[in-house]
Amino acid sequence: MRNTPLVFLTVTTTHQPASDLGFLLHKHPGRVQSFELSAGQAHVFYPEASDERCTAALLLEVDPVALVRGKAGSGDGFTLGQYVNDRPYAASSLLSVALKEVFRTALTGRCTARPELAARAIPLDVRVPACPGGADLVRRMFEPLGWTVEATALPLDPQFPQWGDSRYVDLRLTGELRLADALNHLYVLLPVLDNAKHYWVSEDEIDKLLRAGGDWLAGHPEKELITRRYLAHRRP
Repeated sequence: MRNTPLVFLTVTTTHQPASDLGFLLHKHPGRVQSFELSAGQAHVFYPEASDERCTAALLLEVDPVALVRGKAGSGDGFTLGQYVNDRPYAASSLLSVALKEVFRTALTGRCTARPELAARAIPLDVRVPACPGGADLVRRMFEPLGWTVEATALPLDPQFPQWGDSRYVDLRLTGELRLADALNHLYVLLPVLDNAKHYWVSEDEIDKLLRAGGDWLAGHPEKELITRRYLAHRRP
């Protein structure tokens, strides 16, 4: 078996027929699809696909060697942190980039096959098993956007509970939203919660934030914090 670090998230709906989620994501529920990324490989598959309930999973296989090679423009020089870090295991800008690359059309809200469904709010259940930021910050980010948030703190080490909790939570988001809005929330907020990016933050990040933030960012009570962290603390 391959010993490759994995990061993943799932999106579930009970809108009926639930298998229409495949049309909205532009990914067929009957196939596993793989995509090459700069830091590894992303896979989309459906653990469950019926008329009553449908779940799409995005799994990211992170290549630690490719991740280190990609450090040239991003940051801090030669440090041990390039080789010993949580990037291959926790939700971060790596997963955010995978979302954009794999679900690019879904993020825009376009769906030729089901345009009326793409424009509607549907019941969604999103799971991110290793989300950074801590429970309080996660709630501050997602609750103003209409999500019900369940954030269960993850221990530093299950074998040593006395060490306390880590900065990660097992995150579950539930609510009725447009799928495109849900994906854009994740695309922007995952690196914000992590407060780091694996790539150099250039001027075009401002345009990316404006496109993905749409109307929801302007009215968010934490918009200044979101903007500052998304731009890696560079002034817009």
